[in-house]
Amino acid sequence: MATMFEPSVSTSAIRPSLLAADAASMADSLPSINFGFDDLRDRMAQFTERFDKFIAKGRKQVLEERNRFRINVAELQEDQRLKTREIETLAHKSSSHAQAVDKEAAETAELHAAIASISQQRDARAQHRDRIKSEIVTIRKQIAQRLSAQQQYAKAIDEQAQHNVPELDFWQTYLCMRIEGTGTVDRVKFVFTHVDEKDWEREACFELDMEKRDYRVVSIKPKVETEQVERCVERLNDSRDLGQFLKGMRDLLTAAVT
Repeated sequence: MATMFEPSVSTSAIRPSLLAADAASMADSLPSINFGFDDLRDRMAQFTERFDKFIAKGRKQVLEERNRFRINVAELQEDQRLKTREIETLAHKSSSHAQAVDKEAAETAELHAAIASISQQRDARAQHRDRIKSEIVTIRKQIAQRLSAQQQYAKAIDEQAQHNVPELDFWQTYLCMRIEGTGTVDRVKFVFTHVDEKDWEREACFELDMEKRDYRVVSIKPKVETEQVERCVERLNDSRDLGQFLKGMRDLLTAAVT
């Protein structure tokens, strides 16, 4: 840094020397010589004043710039603090938004899975419903067929019964036979008399099970060969001729007694 000029020092150093010179001049009675020190002093004073003003102005400018810098730094720090807070707020919002997006994505996936499951259940139930409808149609057809067959069978039974009543009366008289109940539904007992020439009161009987379409003899007394009975029952199931069946069974029982 350059050494600053001090006018006070310079003028104080010059003034004693001028006074000393004046004293010497007067003492020696020499002629007075003007070196222009007054002008130099004035110019030095003016320079010093201008320099002081320059320094004061520079100091003031430096202080103002320093103050403005500090203000700017404070404002920048405040802006940085606000920006940091905004960044933190945005980061929190971004994190919350990301969590919300992830949650919505998970819920969407669950909804899609639920929709797919419901769709599968709906399709399965629709198939089950269609299958049940088809089975219902089939069962209705079967019921209609069975109902028709039962009606036809009932009609045939009624016609046969109308035919059998007088015929049965004839065979009961002709074959010396009576019909008894057994206490079991669809089972009838046929009892024959006059099967033994030595004892007209002796009885022979058998029980006929008519629960199913194919009849069967479940008991017989006296004992008769099973094959003969089965052949007689088979002819009954084929022809439905009850009179011939009863006549054949009486012949078998009469043969077994004698």
